[in-house]
Amino acid sequence: MRSPSFDRLSTGITRRELLGHGRLALTGFAVFGGLAFVQANDGFVEVKTTGGRVRGAQGPGLATFKGIPYAGAPTGVHRFKAAPPLTPWTGVRDALQLAPPAPQPGRPASAREPAPAEDCLSLNIWTPAADRRRRPVMFYSHGGGFTTGSGGSAYQDGGNLARTWDVVVVASNHRLGLMGYLSLRELGGEAYATSGNQGLLDIRDALRWVHDNIEAFGGDPDHVMIFGESGGGAKTSCLYAMPSAAPYFDKASIESGPGIRMMPPESAAETARMLLTHLELDTKDWRKLVDVPVDTLVAAQVALGQRPGAGPLTNRGGRQGMSGNRRPGGFGPVVDGTVLPRHPFDPEAPAISKQKPLIVGYNRDETMFFLQRDAAVFALTEEALKARLAKELQGTAETVYATYRKARPDASPTDLYVAITSASMFGIGSVTIAERKYAQRGAPVFAYIFTHGSDRIVPGTTHTLGAAHAYEIRYKFNLVEPEGAPGGGDTMAISGADGVKAAHNMSEMWSTFARTGRPAAQGQPAWPAYTTERRLTMEIDAQCRVVEDPYAAERRMWEGLEG
Repeated sequence: MRSPSFDRLSTGITRRELLGHGRLALTGFAVFGGLAFVQANDGFVEVKTTGGRVRGAQGPGLATFKGIPYAGAPTGVHRFKAAPPLTPWTGVRDALQLAPPAPQPGRPASAREPAPAEDCLSLNIWTPAADRRRRPVMFYSHGGGFTTGSGGSAYQDGGNLARTWDVVVVASNHRLGLMGYLSLRELGGEAYATSGNQGLLDIRDALRWVHDNIEAFGGDPDHVMIFGESGGGAKTSCLYAMPSAAPYFDKASIESGPGIRMMPPESAAETARMLLTHLELDTKDWRKLVDVPVDTLVAAQVALGQRPGAGPLTNRGGRQGMSGNRRPGGFGPVVDGTVLPRHPFDPEAPAISKQKPLIVGYNRDETMFFLQRDAAVFALTEEALKARLAKELQGTAETVYATYRKARPDASPTDLYVAITSASMFGIGSVTIAERKYAQRGAPVFAYIFTHGSDRIVPGTTHTLGAAHAYEIRYKFNLVEPEGAPGGGDTMAISGADGVKAAHNMSEMWSTFARTGRPAAQGQPAWPAYTTERRLTMEIDAQCRVVEDPYAAERRMWEGLEG
């Protein structure tokens, strides 16, 4: 399979379009979440931080702060290095508008947020009240692989989650792609020793800012849950193994982004040499990278990423997880022996997080997000399926096909292909993380599969999108239509009784986990910890259920192939 982009597919629907399809009502997203209170002009609230005073928007049951800087600008001589300390300001700084996301391809300015910019290190906070009540903190890392995305995206607005479940939600912008993960250590020496992991270190810096300031916003600095989806899940996997991040969180959730292995240093060094060649720079002139325009660097990143094997996913994720053995040409975290001393979950779970509870899981129909406009997938015959698997899985294709066909005798060739690729890219990696976390015999790990699917018909087919990649995001953020909201316009709001129930369940489970270290929702089955003896897994839907060893035959087959 081709390595897909995580925010917009060249052949398919955008992440926003997928998440927002279910409703064409309401007068815009601003009627709920944080943005409403800027528009409503209900009032403002000021908070003193270590950098100075900030003014947020105060509305009924929610205060929102946007675009708060947590570090200095990583520009000029600081490009590819640690961000400089934040320069304090005098007076009161408005925190009413989203700040720019990190430089990335294909993300123009919008009515919601500015165009990407190199000076991007900011965070957003949603809190029931800035009253020092020490609520659980839920710190989210956005998806988009390691190359795209924003902490200000509408489908991860933290307002409803904070207001409904009395938690504080934080999301950050941090360096991405080449700007965050170009490794110049081989060329620049000690001054650039951390250059391959600046994106992760930015998130660490945001967590440290939260530790130092969040109490003033009503949060508890000693109870911080880190979580993220897709690339955000892989970032969370890395943070879980980072010594410098360890003091700033006490629990984590890895969602549809099992980051088991990251890029080896030799691949990162080769990528740097490839970049210089692409820009027609000699290795001795590497310092000129500091002066290359950002747009030129982003274009170079795109060009390198189009090389075979350079994307964020390997052809088969399996035990490698979402990142796999990254080949030269891609950009993501580097196992440098210092910032990231080891692969996050290989050969075992990280010892530094042994006592930190973990949730890990995936969506049942992940790859429908990537395959929805690949017409050949929806026209597969049994023989065409076998031929496609033979090309993609080579020597293991017959075993994979036979196992899935036996386990799912009534599945169409298309459904079988979606099941195989979803397991290969996301499912088996998530199971591997659960197994390795449980093997520590430390804090518990909780496994899930999100099964509440979209009923949207893929154009030109009879197939629905189902529980596709990224579809669960708005459910865990509880982005349901507020009671009495007006109609009309575009929105991420979930509607329909079952959708509202599924959102209520997932958001309550996640916020309860943030509060207690054990996920739970009223009226739903108790969520037992995962063990390799029973492999109990929560299926999340309008009515949740606990399943013992789901897809057992397929799991055993994959493990045999990987072993």
